[in-house]
Parts: sequence; structure tokens; C-alpha cells
Amino acid sequence: MAMTPAETIIDVPVELEEALIELAPALPAWAVAGSFLAGSTIDQYRAQLTLAPLFDETISGLLRTLSGAPGGYAVVRLGNIARALGTGDQFLRVATAILAGLAVPFQPFKRWPLWKEIGTNLNANPGRSTGTGYNAFHMDLVNATRPPDYTTLLCIRPDALGGGPSILSDARAAVSRLSPSNRALLAEKAYRYGSFFELSDVGEEYTPFAVLDSDPVDAGFVRFTAKMLTEPGLDEAHASAARELADHLIGGQTSFMLQRGDVLILNQHRFMHGREPLGAGQEAVPPTDRRLLLQLFLRSAGDCIPYTHPGQAATRM
Repeated sequence: MAMTPAETIIDVPVELEEALIELAPALPAWAVAGSFLAGSTIDQYRAQLTLAPLFDETISGLLRTLSGAPGGYAVVRLGNIARALGTGDQFLRVATAILAGLAVPFQPFKRWPLWKEIGTNLNANPGRSTGTGYNAFHMDLVNATRPPDYTTLLCIRPDALGGGPSILSDARAAVSRLSPSNRALLAEKAYRYGSFFELSDVGEEYTPFAVLDSDPVDAGFVRFTAKMLTEPGLDEAHASAARELADHLIGGQTSFMLQRGDVLILNQHRFMHGREPLGAGQEAVPPTDRRLLLQLFLRSAGDCIPYTHPGQAATRM
């Protein structure tokens, strides 16, 4: 199992940390225009943060890590800022302002605020994002024609029992190891997963979909969720091809534990994500102490074309 490359862990320079803590009270509450962080808020945040030492250099480095080889994801450590500010509104504004330097934050799920809670529900299906079990490799909003370019996960509380490490895998690298016959099968529109309602700015429902959006693969998404293997109607040939891809994803996975204040930023054009099981005995952990992440999504600035289809609906995660 591969471990997290050091270059994907971003320790914020001390000078920038101190400046962000000092600037936090001056950052205004955000406004949202439709599903996107409002342009006026982005302008205000950028005006404030560009005054901070090393901010532009840090953002430039992050963008290189997210878009270049062997990049595709980054973990930004904001733990010291979380300790100074707590994880309330001021801290969330700092985190949002940093992400707004990379792309445009948005929340496609209409019923959720900008930052969507992913808590721990002992009654949920263990394999769901809020469950306690293994959450298999997937991309978010796999059945939308325009999935978010980036998924971000902010750790408010890690698992008190020491479980739940995040897992990531390079989807393009996994595809490169496929047999030619299975690669051809994955390029066919044969896969389905999830329902689709109450969504904004992710295009239309895409079902059935092809796992390989395009050839070459780096021109599109690798649309994969292991949960599609349990959907009815999938024939054995296409299921076998998807299982080979799942095996390669697992074989090339990276595993690491998010700590309080860590922000995982994942380029969905490159990487799949998931989670190992939480520690056994969650029923003994008070609900207010259980693992809690916050999630928002990012759209590349040049691709923010608001779109709402009358029949849109939310996909399971």
C-alpha cells in the first residue's frame, strides 16, 4: 500500500498561519449566488488574503500539486489555525477563502448549506459516507454530466477510536493497467448508479454512463463507483471489467488519517476516494465526539456556467 507522498501534504508557512488568524475576524460572512459562492464574497476574500505573506505562493503551489504529475490531490494542514480559532464560523471563512483562491466553491445539493456535514450515523448503511464501515472507491456525482471538478473534505473531528483513514487512488494509472478488452467494455454506456434529484450546476442525469468518458482517458472523467457493481441489470462482462478496475484502484491506493483542521482537496479528473472502516465500538462514543467531516465542492473558474435542468435530482453518496 502506497503512503502519502510528502509533496501532497501542505504545511501552511508560519507567517501565513499567523496572518490568517489575525485576518479571520475581518473576513465577512459569505453570500451564495444560486449554488456558487457569490463573486462579491470571492472578491472580498481574495482582497484580504492577498495581503497575507506567502498566500499567493502557497496557492500557486497547491494548484501545481492538484493539476500536475504525480499530483492530483493535496492535504492542507490548518490544524494550528483551528486550535487558535476553533472550528466555528471564523475558521470556516478562512478555509473557504483559501479554497476560493483555487477555484469556485459551490454546493450542488440544494438542501444543504455550502459546507455539507458528513457525520457518523450508527443506523446508516455501513458503506455510506455517514456509515461506520468501508466506503469503497468512488467519484462524487458519478451520474451527472458535469460532476464537480474538485471534492474537498474538512476534518472537524477524526474518529475518536482511531479508525477511518481516507483512501485515494489514481484512476488514470489504474485504467492504464487494464486489459484492452476490459478497457473497451468500460468505454460502453452500460453502468448505472443512484437517483438524481434536487441538484444544481452539475448538468443533467447521465444514465447509463460509460466509466471511461473519452479516449485518451485524460480528456475526461473516469466515472467509477464500486457501488454500481450491486446495481440490477449489469451483465457479467461489464461487471468483470469494472471489478478489474476496482482491483487496480485498491492495488494502487494511498492511505492516510485526516486530523482536525486538515483539508483534503481531490481532483476528480484524476483520483478516486473512499474510507476504511471506523474503529470498532462506535456505540460507546458520544454522538458529539464521533467523526465529523464537512464537504464542499469546487468548480474550475473557467467552467462556472450555471445550469439547472428541470428534472434534476440528488445522487446517493
